[in-house]
Amino acid sequence: MSGTDYFRPTVVRTDRGLSVAGTRITLYQIMDYVKDKAPPEVIRDHFRLTIRQTDDVMDYIRTHYDELEEEYRRIVRQADEIRQYWSERNRERFAEIARRPEHRKIRARLDEWKMKLRENENHTQHI
Repeated sequence: MSGTDYFRPTVVRTDRGLSVAGTRITLYQIMDYVKDKAPPEVIRDHFRLTIRQTDDVMDYIRTHYDELEEEYRRIVRQADEIRQYWSERNRERFAEIARRPEHRKIRARLDEWKMKLRENENHTQHI
């Protein structure tokens, strides 16, 4: 390839915001890992990125950290507001479902399975 070949950027702005080109992965998702101080290898493996994609994304984040941080905070705040809205909106519906007899039966069966799993785990740990 020559220097005049088409160069495709790794970080692009889509309708979801800043993203890894050709994927549905946003930089806001990656920022969660960056903030937890995850090494680039973990980020690469988790998101199944190439070494070049990972390097380009990490360079972009370092270069544009302040503006990305501001956008990230806005996205997190917006997601929290949406989560809270739907939680409040569905609270009565979930309570109604929980009161149904069939729900109690299903819940009891799940609790039985959980207890059996715990017993099996304890048994295998002692072997």
